[in-house]
Amino acid sequence: MCSVCGCAPGTDHAPHDHAHDHDHSHDHDHDHSPASQGGGFAAEAGRLIRIERDVLSINDRFAALNRQRLAGRGILALNLVSSPGSGKTTLLARTVGDLKDWAPCAVIEGDQQTDLDAERIRATGVSAVQINTGKGCHLDAHRVGHALDSLDPPEGALLFIENVGNLVCPAAFDLGEAHKVVFLSVTEGEDKPLKYPDMFAVSDLMVLTKADLLPYVSFDVERCWEYARRVRPDLPILVVSAVSGQGLEDWYAWIRAERAARTPPKDD
Repeated sequence: MCSVCGCAPGTDHAPHDHAHDHDHSHDHDHDHSPASQGGGFAAEAGRLIRIERDVLSINDRFAALNRQRLAGRGILALNLVSSPGSGKTTLLARTVGDLKDWAPCAVIEGDQQTDLDAERIRATGVSAVQINTGKGCHLDAHRVGHALDSLDPPEGALLFIENVGNLVCPAAFDLGEAHKVVFLSVTEGEDKPLKYPDMFAVSDLMVLTKADLLPYVSFDVERCWEYARRVRPDLPILVVSAVSGQGLEDWYAWIRAERAARTPPKDD
């Protein structure tokens, strides 16, 4: 369920006009005219809050089961979030291609339609399961649990969950991951951390992608870092390029350190 509009995964909303931007692709079957926000507004708002609380509570229970299952097998799960077009899939394909000989890798791909991203991952020789959410704007823990049944990643694996491209709704949904990692590209505005603060507040690492394009775009890296750290002062930030390889060793070192922290020590 979306924390913004209260939609459940797969919900189909009829379109309507908005004066504001939801930054996700589904529509809503209600209007925002003053008449519609009269005496029933408070009751409707209360009902939506109860529904959201109930759905999030159910999701959290599935997330806890996922986390317990992953921890029991020493699997590091990373929930990769971004807006569409951040270069997340390109970087992920290079990452699993580079790391698969060091640790077993598996990928859960989330998208509204098509299995194109999963095909790109499988082309690297790594197993991937695609979850299509239809009108839904995020993955949820229940669907991720079923994907784990299908993938069955081995003990000590790296599990990457590429969430639906959306900087709003995935912030509210725990999938049972160890960390959320937010991707932002230099072809986007450096003010995204201020415009979508919830996502940057819940993420444990920010990866600034497409660094090879910096000479050709007017993106202020220092300003972006400053904005991100206004939201989360201790947020680590990496600048990378899947094309030139810039920053990839730092990205891999972060992954290795997180995996090592979850690997039980071997008995002598």
